[in-house]
Amino acid sequence: MKTIILLAFCALAASAYALEEADRVNGENGWYVPQLDGTFEWVDMDVAEEWMEQQELLESRGLTTVPVKFYLYTSSNPTKGKKITASTKSIDASHFNAAHPTRFVIHGWTQSYTASMNKDIRAAWLSHGDYNVIVVDWARARSVDYATSVMAVAATGKKVAKMINFLHSDHGMSLDSLYVIGHSLGAHVAGYAGKNTDGQVHTIIGLDPALPLFSYNKPNKRLSSDDAHYVESIQTNGGTLGFLKPIGKGAFYPNGGKTQPGCPLDVTGACSHGRSTTYYAEAVREDNFGTIKCHDYEAAVAKDCGSTYSSVRMGADTNAYMVAGDFYVPVNSKAPFGMIH
Repeated sequence: MKTIILLAFCALAASAYALEEADRVNGENGWYVPQLDGTFEWVDMDVAEEWMEQQELLESRGLTTVPVKFYLYTSSNPTKGKKITASTKSIDASHFNAAHPTRFVIHGWTQSYTASMNKDIRAAWLSHGDYNVIVVDWARARSVDYATSVMAVAATGKKVAKMINFLHSDHGMSLDSLYVIGHSLGAHVAGYAGKNTDGQVHTIIGLDPALPLFSYNKPNKRLSSDDAHYVESIQTNGGTLGFLKPIGKGAFYPNGGKTQPGCPLDVTGACSHGRSTTYYAEAVREDNFGTIKCHDYEAAVAKDCGSTYSSVRMGADTNAYMVAGDFYVPVNSKAPFGMIH
C-alpha cells in the first residue's frame, strides 16, 4: 500500500501540469523535495498538500507505525546512552536526575541517534556540568522517501511530548529548564512536542528547520514561535533545505542564512544545512557567536544590518529572557566558526 502511495506521489511530482521552472518559488508555490541520491523533485503546492491530507488520514487511522526510542546521557554515562522508556522502573534504573536541567536532542532525515550532531551537542552540554541529555531516535526519519518521513513528524512529536509529560508528572522534571533541540525535520518534531506538552516547554532550538513540504503560513503544522516560552532558530540553508523566513522568536542568520563559508560546491545544500548543528554545538561550548541586530530578516539575508555587534550571542543560555527579532551572524569558514573569543 505504502509503495503504491509513494509511486503515486512521484507520478504527481512529475505531472505534465507542474509549474514551469521559471515560475517556481521553493516554499511559496511548491517545493523542491530532496531525494536520497541528492537530487530534487519539484512538486506543486496544491498537489503536495492534497497528497499530504490523504496521508494524514492514513496516519490518523494508525495504519502506520512510528517507533521512537530515547537514550539518556549524563555526566555518569557521557558516551554510552542508556535506553529509557516512559516507565518508573526504567527511569529509576537510569542516571536521570530531576535536579539537573534536561535537554532533548532530535535528529533529521536519514539520521539516527548515533549521528555526529547528537554526539557534538550532548558533549557540549555535558562539558558545562550536570544535565540529562536525552537523544531521540525516530525510525521513520530513515524512510527512503522524504515525504514519508514528513508524514511521521506529528506523531513522533507527540511521542516526545508523552515522554516529557511522564518525566514531568512522575519524576519531577522541570519544564522551566527544559530545552528541546531539533535539526531539520527534527526541528518540526520539536515543535509538535511543544504543541502537545502538559504545560509549556521553556526553550526549543530549531536548527535549520526543514522547508520542503512545510508551509510558512501554516504554523500549526511546523515549528512556530508559539511552541515554547522561547523558540530560537539558527537558519543556515534558507530557501533550499531550510526556511529563509524567520521561524523563531529569535531568528539567527549565519552568513545571511542561505549558504555557509567552507561549503564549496554545495549543490544539494547538505553542507550548509548541517552547519546549523555544528554552530550550535560550538555556541553551547564556547558562547562565541557575536550577532548584529537587523531591522528584519531581509536585511539579515542581505547582510545589511550595519557593523555594530549587539549584546546577544547566538545559542546563548540567557536568550530566552531577552531576545526577539532577526540577527545577522558573521562566521568563519572553519572552526572555530564563531568570531568572538
